Amino acid sequence: MNADAKVRLLTIWLWAAVAFSLLAWMTVGYPWPLCVIAVLPLLAPLRGLAQGRRYTYAWATLFAIPYLVFALTELLVNPAARWVAGLSLLLVFAWFCTMIFFLRISPPRRE
Repeated sequence: MNADAKVRLLTIWLWAAVAFSLLAWMTVGYPWPLCVIAVLPLLAPLRGLAQGRRYTYAWATLFAIPYLVFALTELLVNPAARWVAGLSLLLVFAWFCTMIFFLRISPPRRE
């Protein structure tokens, strides 16, 4: 398995972890429909991430920013949700970094 395939696999695992961390917000009192709605947009880049499409990795980095902002905001202002906010922030940041890393190590494809 080459390096970009390993990073792609790590990206998919972190994507799943981010989705589960958003569902974990139910444990601190967020309504379950809101948590499910927050996960639904994450389905948009999944196919391109799994296939290793550089274009998807490029726009998915921008796609992660609202999740970063939400987790950081909740970490700062919601004491009851700090543990889940910290977990979500860590996972979204790691997901973001692996997407950037994939873009750095994968060769551009001529199509």
